[in-house]
Amino acid sequence: MKRIIGIIITLVVVLGGYLGFSRGQQNRRPVVGVLTMMHHPALDQIYKGFVAGLAAEGYHNGKNIKIEYQNANGDQSNLNQMANKLINDHAKVVMGITTPAAQSLANATKSTPVLMGGIGDPVGSRLVKSMKHPGGNVTGVQSDNPVRQQLTLAKRFLPHAKQLGLIYTSSDPSAEHQAKQMEAAAKQLNIKLRVATIANSNDLNQVSQSLLTYVDGVMVPCDNTIAGSMKVLVKNADTVNKPVFPGADTMVKDGGVASISLDQYGMGKATGKMAAQILKGKRPRDMAVDDYHHGKPVLNLKQVHKLGLKVPAGFTKDAQQHGQVIK
Repeated sequence: MKRIIGIIITLVVVLGGYLGFSRGQQNRRPVVGVLTMMHHPALDQIYKGFVAGLAAEGYHNGKNIKIEYQNANGDQSNLNQMANKLINDHAKVVMGITTPAAQSLANATKSTPVLMGGIGDPVGSRLVKSMKHPGGNVTGVQSDNPVRQQLTLAKRFLPHAKQLGLIYTSSDPSAEHQAKQMEAAAKQLNIKLRVATIANSNDLNQVSQSLLTYVDGVMVPCDNTIAGSMKVLVKNADTVNKPVFPGADTMVKDGGVASISLDQYGMGKATGKMAAQILKGKRPRDMAVDDYHHGKPVLNLKQVHKLGLKVPAGFTKDAQQHGQVIK
């Protein structure tokens, strides 16, 4: 009898351990890490698109993957600590939203796959060796802003403008890259640009007020710092009845007049699909950087009416059919 009881106890212990191990295995879902510099609508759209891109490939947060999201809240000193946490948590792939976030992840690991979630200048930021052949553990999506189309659109709204302004954050590599592209395009289009830079959001009020005294309208690239403080820029522009033409669709919603804008959600979705490929075994070094340049027309009719502007012929219909109209 004692022998039988002993066998039963042994079986119970073994079976219990097996079931516990199985449950542990099921709960050990692959970790997908996300690091963002800050919270604002444009960057949030990239993250939402990223989650949708993973889901489109069969990876659902809480089911067969675990997404670990880290937000530095605009404090660059937090990025390194958060990047190391994601790597130490054994993430299978990590994604950085903004150049500083991607750089922090790339500095934290040379083995874990790192994805760029819409970076303006991957090569210039030394994240990859080349667009076609990244060469290491980093790849992802480049946000190639259609700056020539944006300038042309601003000129259509302001055909008699003598000078347009351009404002961007000098410490933001992506914004600086886009600004340089815009300066080059302006020369080709014979558009006179007056350029102003800010070091951080605290500069925006004074610098934008000064710039607006010299120009007929203001261009803004996809600039994270300015996107997070659009209300300041728009308030100053409204005071002197001058339009702002930003690079991101979310910045148009926040008071810009119009744009041929990169689809932030679409960029994120493209990055999410790349993450899925890596989870299935593909290596970043074998994945070319996605040169994402799918611009869409975005029009803020509310702002147009506030400033008393005339919408260029056909642009409203184009935005209705292929982009977005904000009323």
